[in-house]
Amino acid sequence: MDYGQFCPIAKATEILGEKWTLLILRELLMGGTRFGELQRGLPLISPAVLSKRLKSLEESGLIYRRRIPSQRGYEYLVTESARELQPILFAIGNWGMRWARTQLSDSDYDAGMLMLYLQRSIRPEKLPGDATTISFYFEDLEDAPNWWLLIRGGEVEVCNVDPCVDVDVYLTTTVRSMTEVWMQDRSYLSAIRSDDLKVTGPHALTRNISSWLESCPFSADAADEAGVLPAAELRLRSS
Repeated sequence: MDYGQFCPIAKATEILGEKWTLLILRELLMGGTRFGELQRGLPLISPAVLSKRLKSLEESGLIYRRRIPSQRGYEYLVTESARELQPILFAIGNWGMRWARTQLSDSDYDAGMLMLYLQRSIRPEKLPGDATTISFYFEDLEDAPNWWLLIRGGEVEVCNVDPCVDVDVYLTTTVRSMTEVWMQDRSYLSAIRSDDLKVTGPHALTRNISSWLESCPFSADAADEAGVLPAAELRLRSS
C-alpha cells in the first residue's frame, strides 16, 4: 500500500493500515510472543495472513523474530517503535468505547475472546492463597458452555475442559451479560439483581469481584479529556 504522500499520517498508514495489523500489535503489546498465542487472540485470522502481517511488521522494524531457545519455532518481540504505539492503541480503544460500541452485533460476543480478556484481567495478588479456580457457565451456549480460570502461583490459565479440581467461585450468566459487566456497561450488582448473573462462592471472594477481576481498561469518558489517557495500562505479560 503506497499513498504517494510525504504526510507522516500517510506513511504511518502504509505500515499500520492493513486489515489485522493493529490487532496483531494489540496482542503483541499485551504479551503474546508466539504464533499460536497471537492466533488465540485473533481466531478469525488465517495462518497465511498472520504470517504475512508478521513479516511486514518485521520488515518495518516494529518487531523482530527470534528462534525460541532449545525449542522449535520462533517468538515475536516488539521493538521500541512498537512500544510507542501503546498509548495510541489505548486512545483508539477509548474512542471505540465512545463512538463505535453501537456497531456491536450478536456475532461479536465470543466466549473465547471474552475468556481471554477475563484471564488478562485477573489480579492473582488480590486473591487469598496460591490457587483459585473460577468456573463460568454460559447459559446461551449450546456447545462448550463451561469455562474455567485457573489461578496457580500467580499465573492464570483459561480452560474449557473440566480441570477436575475444586471450584472456589461459580458464575452463571450469558456471554453478552458477562461482556457488558466487564465492559462496564452495567455493574455486577445490576446484573445480579436482574438475575442475569448468578454468583456462588465464599463471601470473602464474591463480595467484591472487581477487586480481583478488573474491568475493561478502556473508558468512553477519556474521549472527553483532550488526549489525556486513563491511568490503567495494557498488561505486558503473556496470555
